Amino acid sequence: MNAEIISIGTELLLGEIVDTNAVHIAQQLRTIGLDLHYMTTVGDNLERIAGVVDIALDRVDVVITNGGLGPTVDDVTREAVAKATGRPLVLDPNLLQQIEQFFARLGRTMSENNRRQAYIPEGAIPIPNPVGTAPAFIVETERGVVISLPGVPREMKYLLEHTVLPYLTERFGLHAVIKSKILRTVGMGESEIDARIGDLMEATNPTVGLAAHAGQTDVRITAKAPSEEEADRLIAEMEARVRERLGEVIYGEGDETVEEVVVRLLRDRGWRLAVAQSGPDSGLIARLERVGLVPFRPRTPPPPTGDPDVLRAYGRRIVDEGKADVALVIVSRARGQGDEGDTWIVAVCPATERAIHLPYAPVSEHRQRWVANVALDQVRRLCLHAGVPARNAS
Repeated sequence: MNAEIISIGTELLLGEIVDTNAVHIAQQLRTIGLDLHYMTTVGDNLERIAGVVDIALDRVDVVITNGGLGPTVDDVTREAVAKATGRPLVLDPNLLQQIEQFFARLGRTMSENNRRQAYIPEGAIPIPNPVGTAPAFIVETERGVVISLPGVPREMKYLLEHTVLPYLTERFGLHAVIKSKILRTVGMGESEIDARIGDLMEATNPTVGLAAHAGQTDVRITAKAPSEEEADRLIAEMEARVRERLGEVIYGEGDETVEEVVVRLLRDRGWRLAVAQSGPDSGLIARLERVGLVPFRPRTPPPPTGDPDVLRAYGRRIVDEGKADVALVIVSRARGQGDEGDTWIVAVCPATERAIHLPYAPVSEHRQRWVANVALDQVRRLCLHAGVPARNAS
């Protein structure tokens, strides 16, 4: 069984609001094992909504629309679903009574335009809405099922939990769960990771996918199984294979950031960090401060040189003078009038040091994040391999 979510609202297309409803619906469909194949967004236009519903019915078993069930003229989801499924709209007296009672409980008189919300496609299964004025409905057709939910997040979540998920589970005999786990990597490009685990990405259950970011790549493992325990087992088996291939390139899981991991490693060892930068700000210090670490910042910046030996000596002096246990030195140099340049990153501690050269300078937000991630990774790896006991160790 597979599904498509259709989010309805011109405000979504204009970028005025973020579509968090579709994300929530997708997350909930995973809990009942219903595979989501498509997510579509369409504006408040009757013909276009009817068109995307018609297309969805050709390619999935379950279509879930979200939004456009209000009382105003531009709320045309009811009409669009009726057109796509070849049914007239009819007034449901019970829904009308429930809407009237909702307003009565609030001590208000129902407006005539709210009457529109009691119309649903002929033969549809009504879904009463006890937490709002927009009833939902289910249309069962030979081509598939269309479920229309209101766009108000509180109402959508209530109806999804109390009516839609139980309906789908019973209607289609769904007895599975879909679970995912994210492994976070840093310092290795997407193409190189693909080269190492590409064969694992051909598996069908669990599946393995990649999502690239600046200086980082997420590895997503997704399993479908009759129970959470079985899904966890499938994920654990695949995770072991991925970790065997990638090793310490994996720095964390889930929502962990590389700066959080670095700060934890430093604190575990009782180490102080110094950060010295020359050239454009990489944003690294701000990221560290957001997770509770304020590094030492030398008054004299590192020399704007491309000689790693000079930068190592600069970092070594910071450590030797007792200013910090780890010195991170970042020098970015621009060339000419364009965005060309390079960056040297050096990390030094009493026992060892690391140096890496990047053939660009952080002159854009993307490159700044890339440089910061690679720099943090140097500190992380230094902490993992320095072999120096913490200052407070017995």
